[in-house]
Amino acid sequence: MSKKRRQERRVLTRLKRIGLQLCRSIEEGSFPELYIPSRSTTNIVYDARLRQYVLGKKKIRRSSRVVTHLRPLTQLLWIAQIAKQLIREGKSSTLRDIYYLSMAEEGVDFKSQRESDKTIADLEALLGAAREDFHIFPEERSAIFGDLTIEYTVPGYEGRQLNLTIHPDGVMIGPALATAEFVDTSAERVIAVEKGAMFTRFVEERVHERFRALIVHTAGQPPRATRLLLRRLNQELGLPVYIFTDADPWGMHIAMVIISGSAQSAHIPGLAVPDAQWCGVWASDIERYELPSERLTARDLKRVDELKRDPRYQRNPWKRELQVFTRKKRKTELEAFSRHGLTFIVDQYLPERLGL
Repeated sequence: MSKKRRQERRVLTRLKRIGLQLCRSIEEGSFPELYIPSRSTTNIVYDARLRQYVLGKKKIRRSSRVVTHLRPLTQLLWIAQIAKQLIREGKSSTLRDIYYLSMAEEGVDFKSQRESDKTIADLEALLGAAREDFHIFPEERSAIFGDLTIEYTVPGYEGRQLNLTIHPDGVMIGPALATAEFVDTSAERVIAVEKGAMFTRFVEERVHERFRALIVHTAGQPPRATRLLLRRLNQELGLPVYIFTDADPWGMHIAMVIISGSAQSAHIPGLAVPDAQWCGVWASDIERYELPSERLTARDLKRVDELKRDPRYQRNPWKRELQVFTRKKRKTELEAFSRHGLTFIVDQYLPERLGL
């Protein structure tokens, strides 16, 4: 049985357990209620041992005894029923689908997609499983390119193999790819890059061959399927992950989310890549490589101050580069290396940062 199928069975077992618990309460003449792990910022802590964000021990109560709890409890149970249906029927849905689907259900419909997304996250916390495990997905936007042959495990495509050099624009990283089996690869490393333009440049310059690398476009802060895939490539294939972002506090944080996870996904284990390395672009590279730059905005500087107070940024290169941002008040982009020629970043910068 595949890992994906085992996780689906765990979800169904947990859903059944919740249903039985509620039915038992009704049979005993008491008000059904659930205790859900709190996802509030006060219950999100950084676990230094795991090197990622996790939820604390606080829980919130949803009781049918409390009038104001009736609607969110009903919505949660409705999504639980949808999750069971999706797994049973082998179908998938998107976050947007769920929002519109609720409009046909009286007393369940959400005021906004933000409200439905929040309820789905509550179900994740309650089940201890990612929404992807019960077939609810976001819109994907990132991609991967390189010599990796995968074998699909999703229904209807089981056993089909694909090499990820098949398309020059890269292969979209969705749930089917993120959960596929790894068959064979010649890659020795993974290069994750924030910007689409630089991803295209790396493909054109055959970085996958020159550096024996898999190239991943994170499309800004990467979706969870992309973070899961990066973790699997690191842990299952033993490939080191190197991250390249713009030289600004936002790019810096994108790298940190890949390495240690995000507060918003603290209730979902197994998304961080603690041993990944942030290789640049660093604030100190602006002067070192004489890169075009612009001033940090007031919003940028506020973000720098926030990161300086975050315990994860108290060691180098993070601490050092935050000090450079504070002192120089300049930022730049990956594309700035083009000042020295279109291939400079591949010919000189990558080998230096990868130690090749």
